[in-house]
Amino acid sequence: MPKDFDFSVNGRSVSVSLDSEETPLLDVLRNELGLVGTRFGCGLEQCGCCMVLIDGAPEKCCTKPVWSIAGKTITTVEGLGSAEHPHPLQTAFLDEQAGQCGYCLAGILISAKALLDRNQAPTRAEIAQALDGNICRCGSHNRIMRAVEKAAAAMRAGADR
Repeated sequence: MPKDFDFSVNGRSVSVSLDSEETPLLDVLRNELGLVGTRFGCGLEQCGCCMVLIDGAPEKCCTKPVWSIAGKTITTVEGLGSAEHPHPLQTAFLDEQAGQCGYCLAGILISAKALLDRNQAPTRAEIAQALDGNICRCGSHNRIMRAVEKAAAAMRAGADR
């Protein structure tokens, strides 16, 4: 018998009915809610493609069972900004051409947002540490670092949402 799970995603309350409470959050986001920005990478919570914010903390969700997020607040990359009103991170990543294939960027943007939410003036070492759980195989690391620094400066100057 299906069971209902209630939580918030990108500022709206949702309820999903699932046959298994062990269904991974990533599957729910992509297949039930149509939020396909969060990616499946390794399936082992090691690469960071599946990173989301859960109650403001960055967490990998490819194996996280949906029962564990009932009643919580989830933010995906779609919740950062829009084409009309991008988050400073999105603007900076575009300006710096910080991605090549882009597959990892949703997870990296989420990790960077969590960092900048708690520290709008991070050092390069703090940025590197915050992004350590995200793997980019394209070699865009220097541009990614510059983009996070640029977004932090924009947020300090009042460009945040």
